Parts: sequence; structure tokens; C-alpha cells
Amino acid sequence: GMFPLYFAALKPAGAWEILAHRIAWTLLFCVLVIAVRRDVGWLRPLLARRRMLAGITVAALLIAVNWLVYVAAVTAGHVTDASLGYFLNPLVTVALGVVVLRETLRPMQAVAVLIGAVGAAYLSLTGGSMPAITLTLAVTFALYGLTKKRLGATLPALHGLTMETVILAPAAVGLLVWVTSTNQSTYVGHGAWHTALLSLAGVATAIPLLFFAAAARRIPLVTIGLLQFLTPGLQLASGVLFLGEHMTPTRWVGFGIVWIALLVLTVDSLRASRRRRPAYVEPEHTEATP
Repeated sequence: GMFPLYFAALKPAGAWEILAHRIAWTLLFCVLVIAVRRDVGWLRPLLARRRMLAGITVAALLIAVNWLVYVAAVTAGHVTDASLGYFLNPLVTVALGVVVLRETLRPMQAVAVLIGAVGAAYLSLTGGSMPAITLTLAVTFALYGLTKKRLGATLPALHGLTMETVILAPAAVGLLVWVTSTNQSTYVGHGAWHTALLSLAGVATAIPLLFFAAAARRIPLVTIGLLQFLTPGLQLASGVLFLGEHMTPTRWVGFGIVWIALLVLTVDSLRASRRRRPAYVEPEHTEATP
């Protein structure tokens, strides 16, 4: 959720350069972790699974587009548009579940999606159109989640992130060569702090993702869903409070409608979780045997 402050601190680096460094240093970090753990036995069987590799490639392309648009939004001063995209993401994910996976909506889920659509329409009408940043981030991240779900739980987070960055590595190297050859590179010549921040982009990317994957196995899915609402909230706060972005009353109303939709979705998730929880059965009391 604090990524807007991090990427804003990377100026004057442009979105393409930041994306290239993010991919390259994330890959290096993942490779180092795998080397330390001596965890290479999974690689050969994975390379033999063409359908799995195809799915990982799709996921890699989706997350690359998501990262690029997000970084470009931050560096261009559109953090609030980006945060709206991540607020809409759960609603888009639910809609994809219906359209692609043929899942059936519970009544409150349907109400939440409808309210979210009203909020999106309101923001589009009052602003002239729905920001392309918002739509791209919401759709690409929802499709990324859907792709990861299709890949199944057999691919641990570290392995998946490693393969995604391996697939993107040639493009990252090409981008770094291009920005250097066109004198657009900011990696050197802007102070040691700037160089360090660009180099740490991989650590800043990988650690939250790996911690998230580890936490997801330890706490209820509903809790995970609720915690994910913190990310766009922190993004919005970063943009308004620290980066000086202006929110008109009209936009606050539109955000409020979307928040109502998320509240309905959250309440429905909590109720569904309680219904799935097995009922407590009091053990029978028996007299002690002498």
C-alpha cells in the first residue's frame, strides 16, 4: 500500500526504467533465495509441463502490464486513479468468477457487483470517462488472479514469481539497454540513494508477495480478503496526504459508492464463512471409571 511513496522517490526514473529494474532485481532476489535454500528440484519437472508454462507466461504478461501502468500512474500523479482500480478489483474478480468459471452469485454478491457498477458508471459520467488507469489495473490484476487460480496450488509463490520474472527477463534487459543507449538511464549519476532504491525494487516487490503467500496458508481466507482492502486505502492516503493529489467532492462520492459495494461484499463473505464453519458439539459427560 505504500508503493506510491516508494515509486515517487525513484524520480527522475521513468516508468519503463523502473519496470525493467523491478523485474531484473526481483529475479535476482528470487534466484538468491532459491540458491540459499538449495531448492532447484522443482525446475526440471516444471519445464516439461508445457500447459503450466503457457499459463505462467500469461500470468507474467498480465503482471508486467499491471506493474507498468501502476508505476506510470504514480510517476504521473494519478495515485488516486490507481487506488480506485484496486478498490474495484474484488468486484471485477467476482464478475470474472461468474463469466469465466460459471460460479453462481449469492444475492448479496450480486447486490455488491451492481452497486460497484453504479459507482463506476457515476465516476465515468461525472469525469467524462472511467480513467484508463483504473480499468487497466482492475482488469489485469483480476485476470492475473484468475490465471493463478487456474494454475492451481501446486506452484508455490517463490517458484511462480521466479518463473514469471525469468519469462520477463529478456524484455527487462532489452529495456535497460534501450534506456542506457538513449541516455535516459538514471541508475548512475543521481546519487547513491537513488541507485540503492532502484536496486532494492526487487526486494520491495518480492518480500510482500512471499509474506502474503505464507500468511495465506495460516489465516482464514476471509481475513486475507479484508486485509487486502488496506492496500488501496493506503494508496489513496499516500496520494492525497503525502503526494498532494486533489480529490473533488464528486470523486469522493464515487469512491463512497464503491466502498458501499465492498462493505456489502465483506459482510457477505463474513456470513458465508460463519455458515461454512463446523458447529461446536459439546462432548458427552461420562462418569469416571474407578
